[in-house]
Amino acid sequence: MTPTSAARRFALVSFLTWLPTGLYIAPMVLLMLDRGLGVGTIAAITVAYSVTVAVLELPTGGLADVLGRRVVLTAAAIASLLGLLALGLAETVALFAVSSVLRGIARALGSGPAEAWFVDTVHASAGPDADLGHGLARGEAAGSAALAVGTIAGGVIPLLIGGGQALAVPVLIAAGVEVVRLIVTAVGLPEPRRARLTAASVLQGIPGTVAAGLRLALRDRVVGRMLAVTGMVGVALATIELLTPVWMATLTGSTEAAGFAYAVVAAAGFAASALGSYLSAPVGRRFGSPGRAAAAGITVSAVSLVLLAGSTWLSGLPGIVMAGLAYSLMFVGLGVSTPAQGQLVHARVAAGERATVLSVESLALQFAGAGGAMALGFLAGRTGPVAAFAVAAVCLGACVPLLRGLTHTADPQREPAAVPVLH
Repeated sequence: MTPTSAARRFALVSFLTWLPTGLYIAPMVLLMLDRGLGVGTIAAITVAYSVTVAVLELPTGGLADVLGRRVVLTAAAIASLLGLLALGLAETVALFAVSSVLRGIARALGSGPAEAWFVDTVHASAGPDADLGHGLARGEAAGSAALAVGTIAGGVIPLLIGGGQALAVPVLIAAGVEVVRLIVTAVGLPEPRRARLTAASVLQGIPGTVAAGLRLALRDRVVGRMLAVTGMVGVALATIELLTPVWMATLTGSTEAAGFAYAVVAAAGFAASALGSYLSAPVGRRFGSPGRAAAAGITVSAVSLVLLAGSTWLSGLPGIVMAGLAYSLMFVGLGVSTPAQGQLVHARVAAGERATVLSVESLALQFAGAGGAMALGFLAGRTGPVAAFAVAAVCLGACVPLLRGLTHTADPQREPAAVPVLH
């Protein structure tokens, strides 16, 4: 399989992976409210999702490295399909909780293996020094585009349909998308031949693989810096996801109008992320290295958070417009930076540890985001959103010196893992 063909398939799987999430983002909380759940119960169900992802993130990354990318991605699609069906049909707290856990399992299983499959496939076809930037950017752009399309569709479909069960329709459509993803994954992602494994050997192999990935993340200078950057990005993302809807409510004067305004702003942000991903390759060529390209993208995002803080001095429509532009600009910068950061990480990681290291990155994003949301949410509650946005901007600004000067070089002490011929 050629690198171009692998990039197309990676982009398609990325689109199908994130489209269901976009479809259920807007109606999920409203659906639970409509079926009698209180806000506290909904919060507990959301925590169940986050805890499931955090607990399983590393073991499932090791599973993908031991058992194979395709089988884990297939399991992720099945878990998500079941979780979305449960969410769309649930009438009780227990079934909503089951849905949350299943979707958490799906998120943990699906975090990293598709990207690892793409890198493995390109390395098998074009060698370990092949350029990954264009393909990684293509996958990021496809995922962002799916979120943008899904978020708008998930908000509009219930309005068009009307009726008591309208909020469940986008969720059930999302389940249908998972069926398509399951088929595409099963037939469209050929993998290297692997030795036959027993259940015992798989379980025995996971702890060692996870430990090796963690050791690499802790000892490798480049990977360690990328984990620090990922954590800072997690703080910034959690801050804007928490405070932007609240600020929209302040600007519009009602939660209903705020919900619509935030849906539009969020969709614009996803579209902006897709644009940034497409710009990542030319920006990388312009700056001459992935490290400088990533630093440029992060700088743009940091400046956008300063502008977002500035929007709090405005009111009404001007404030909404400025906040939306700043929000979108932040995601353009992150879209430019993320594929470049991926190039830096993959140059240092062997195939047998790739999915695990990606899971370590995902875990860093989630833990830092959770801590940032709690700390900066408390700060915003005491002083207003300006200080929280400013602190998030400083966090991103601190990433720039970590990124500048890093180049796309492999670890000279590591030999790339041999990748067998695809079948």
